[in-house]
Amino acid sequence: MKKRIDQRKFQKYSKLLEEVKREVKKTVVGQENIVEGFMRALLANGHVLVEGIPGIAKTLLVRTIAKITGCKFSRIQFTVDLLPTDIVGLQTYQENKGFFTIKGPIFANYVLADEINRAPPKTQSALLEAMQEKQATIGKETFPMMVPFFVMATQNPIEQEGTYRLPEAQVDRFIFKLLMPYPSMDEEQLILNTNMTLRKFEDFKLNPILNPKLIVDMQSFVKEIYLDKDIEKYIVRITDATRNPAKYKLKFTKYIEWGASPRASIAMFIGAKTQALLQGKEYVTPQHVKDIAYDVLRHRLLLTYEAEAEKITADMVIKDVLSRVPIP
Repeated sequence: MKKRIDQRKFQKYSKLLEEVKREVKKTVVGQENIVEGFMRALLANGHVLVEGIPGIAKTLLVRTIAKITGCKFSRIQFTVDLLPTDIVGLQTYQENKGFFTIKGPIFANYVLADEINRAPPKTQSALLEAMQEKQATIGKETFPMMVPFFVMATQNPIEQEGTYRLPEAQVDRFIFKLLMPYPSMDEEQLILNTNMTLRKFEDFKLNPILNPKLIVDMQSFVKEIYLDKDIEKYIVRITDATRNPAKYKLKFTKYIEWGASPRASIAMFIGAKTQALLQGKEYVTPQHVKDIAYDVLRHRLLLTYEAEAEKITADMVIKDVLSRVPIP
C-alpha cells in the first residue's frame, strides 16, 4: 500500500529547492544538468565526481551552493606531493601546550577535491575514509565529519600526464559521475559580464536559502518519496543488463569487461527519489530512473581496451541498456 507523505514538508522542500536553483543562476550561467546533479547527490547524502576542463566554473558552483545552503566550504588542490596529513590534519607538540590536533581542510561541509587523480593512492585513500565512513583519523584519534558532508572531486579529461588512475573501489564510492560541458555561445556571452575575473564573489549578494539542519531533514525526507516494486525491479534489471549483456542482446556486449556493482542499484534507487523531489513529484516514475542512470552507471562500467580503441564510451553502452530493458 502506498504510504502518503507529509504534504506540508513536500511543498516546503520543493519550493526551497526551486529557490536554490534560481539563486545559483546569479553566479553560474547555464550548467542546469550539473546543478541538478549536484543537488541530487546532496539530497541523497552522496558525493560526486565531475569531469570537465579547467575554467568552466566547477569551484564557483561549489562555493555558490555552500553560500546558499549556509555551509562551510573548503578546497583541496590535489598534487603529486600532497600527503594524507595535508588533507585530514596532524598531531603536533608545542611547549607549554603539549600535544594537540590541527584539523585539515577535509573538516568542512562541502569539500572540493580538485584534480583528485593527481595525488598518489595513499593520499586518495585518506579522502576515501572520510567519504565512506564519515570520519577521519588523525594520529590515534578519530573525528566525525561535519554534517552534512559532501565531496565534489574533479578530473581533467585532457591532461593525463602525471596522473594516477582512481581505483575502481574508490570511484564506486561516488554516487554520480557528471560530465561538465562547454557553455553554449549565448551562455558564454553572458559569462563575459558575470565572470569572477571582473567581479568579486561577494558582489553577487547570494541569499542563504537553506541551513545544515534543513539539509539533513531533507535528506531524511527523500527516503519517503514513493518508489513502486515494479520500479525496483526495473532498477535491478538495468544493473543486471550491465553484468549479463548477452541475456539482454546488447549491441555492445563484447565491450563490457565488468558490469555495475550493487552500489549502482542503491544509487539509482535513492537517486531516482531525489530526482522526483527536484521535479516536484511525490513518486518515482521510470523516466526518473532513466534521467539519472547515466550519472550512476558511467563510472561503474569497466569497458575493454578494445572499446577504448574503437571509441565506444560508457554512455553509448548505457543508452543501449536503457533501450533494451523493458519499462514497467
